[in-house]
Amino acid sequence: MYSKEAQGLTCIVADDHPVVGEAIRGVLESHGVEVLAVMATGESALQGIANERPLIALVDMGLPDVDGAEVARRAGRVSPETAVIVFTGRSDFAVLTEALDAGARGFVLKEAPLPDLVRAIEMVAQGAVYVDPALASLLIETRGGDRLTPREREVLRLIADGLGNEQIGTRLFISPQTVRTHVGKAMEKLEVGSRTEAVAVALRHNLIA
Repeated sequence: MYSKEAQGLTCIVADDHPVVGEAIRGVLESHGVEVLAVMATGESALQGIANERPLIALVDMGLPDVDGAEVARRAGRVSPETAVIVFTGRSDFAVLTEALDAGARGFVLKEAPLPDLVRAIEMVAQGAVYVDPALASLLIETRGGDRLTPREREVLRLIADGLGNEQIGTRLFISPQTVRTHVGKAMEKLEVGSRTEAVAVALRHNLIA
């Protein structure tokens, strides 16, 4: 069954197990996502990103040559319009943080239900950040999301919508510097190292709408 949101989405898949990569292709295409190529290495994934310029690159974290985090880090240089989602069986905080800090816009565990993978692709293609609920729920237990002020939540929500500091300042009638201050305080409370990770944690726990 095709997802209305998924129609028009383009994706490449990189997984070092060809059977897994082709299985993912089948699932995504059955939901209306056009899979342009399936690769088995990080270097071939980067080449595919540069050549095909897909909206989404779904990349295994444990590729044999260039791992998923490094693909995310380098993808922005070869195709700024491509958002990287890391798809991995490694469910630990260090891997999540590494991926998000490298610029990944999504993080999905391989054990997640396949509809969650499709939903992650749809959300990231629309400019949002997606973190697998299994990890996000653990993250929030040790982070101060409940201490976010209404304005900090509002700023994070607008970041999740794809707005920059100046746009947010105009929307909220505050200066870009004040926006940066709110972001910095939110990151400190959530104990994260990047804006992207702050938004991801907040979204997955309904700290922001």
